[in-house]
Amino acid sequence: MQKRFSMMFCFIMVYACLLPLFANAQPVQQTVRVIIVPDRPSWEYTCEEKPIFTISVIQFGNPMDGVAVRYTIGPEKMAAVKSGTAALKNGCAKVGEVTMSVPGFLQCSASVTVEGREYSGIGAAGFEPLKIRPSSEPPADFADFWEKGKADLARIPMDARVTLLPEKCTSTLNVYHVNLQSWGMSRLYGILCVPKKAGKYPALLRVPGAGVRPYNGDTAMADKGMITLEIGIHGIPVTMEPGVYADLSKGALGSYWTYNLDNRDTYYFRRVYLGCIRALDFITSLPEYDGERLAVTGSSQGGALTVATSALDPRVKWMGVYCPALCDVTGYLNGRAGGWPHMFATPNSRTRDRVDSAKYYDVTCFARLLKIPGIYSWGFVDATCPPTSMFAAYNAITAPKELYLVLDSGHWNYPEQSERINNWLTLKMTGK
Repeated sequence: MQKRFSMMFCFIMVYACLLPLFANAQPVQQTVRVIIVPDRPSWEYTCEEKPIFTISVIQFGNPMDGVAVRYTIGPEKMAAVKSGTAALKNGCAKVGEVTMSVPGFLQCSASVTVEGREYSGIGAAGFEPLKIRPSSEPPADFADFWEKGKADLARIPMDARVTLLPEKCTSTLNVYHVNLQSWGMSRLYGILCVPKKAGKYPALLRVPGAGVRPYNGDTAMADKGMITLEIGIHGIPVTMEPGVYADLSKGALGSYWTYNLDNRDTYYFRRVYLGCIRALDFITSLPEYDGERLAVTGSSQGGALTVATSALDPRVKWMGVYCPALCDVTGYLNGRAGGWPHMFATPNSRTRDRVDSAKYYDVTCFARLLKIPGIYSWGFVDATCPPTSMFAAYNAITAPKELYLVLDSGHWNYPEQSERINNWLTLKMTGK
């Protein structure tokens, strides 16, 4: 009993530490809410217009009066161009009179102090977001670099080791722990779910958001009549006790997204991107796979991996993307927000080697190569993956695309977003 309690406590602590990295985890509600919205339902404006933001502060559902609200307004991730304090009247204050002369996002942040505790919120206005363009061009040898990487990977035996997990199996699904040999002779691990009923099935690869954690497999989508493989990216089994991942995230795998960034050949994400291709190699080798219907989906870091994998591998037919990271990472070099992991947010980080290397992993470069239909979803107040960066990638796509905007979502997804994308993928793959 004590051991079980210790394991549960450990899991709770790990979850609490990783929660900010889960793009599908909604924030915990508080007794005081600061809500900021611009004066247009679409939250979109043309350049040179001046939106007015309404700041509302609510406690227990009631508007607050007699409270001073502090606010700043400016392009997202950039220095504020206006700041001040406004008095709440009937729970509201109006601020604004700031514009943008180029396409992008203007952000209004506000905070109040109630009973000694600070509460804050973010609102945003998009200025012609469909005109935002990538801040840099792909390297001249971008396609050749990745074709060579794929060729190198193809010469490495897959050495698939598949272990049944009886405790995770259901009446309709067999669930396995998968261990594959991947690029650089590293191992790739994941959870495979296969319908028990004999037949041929479409397949879905689910790629992970940032962080270090275990995985359980996508049984919900598998129960809709498809094979699913949910992978980790760090070359470690995905079925260990939670405390192991917590230790790794604070030690050997802390800030992994910066490792070897100054060298395009050894940057951490090279193994990761090619590992996603190896996951597809495994899926397409399964006797239960129907040989045709294959999709990829993921959120945040997983959104980036979805775009990159779909661009690099013609076996993928559809893709579902939530708030993709690693978009337009060089935006900071051009006076605007760049995507997670914000590797160039500070001037001293912008060495030539790092900038040149990062371009080979920028989602805007992969977006240009996409040829398959995709569905995308994000919000206007994402502080982790700024919408400026995501629109830069989205606007570079010439393949069929559908964008489901949920304006007030930050770096998390509403249930409606997951339902929309999962239903879209399910319809494409199963016809239901």
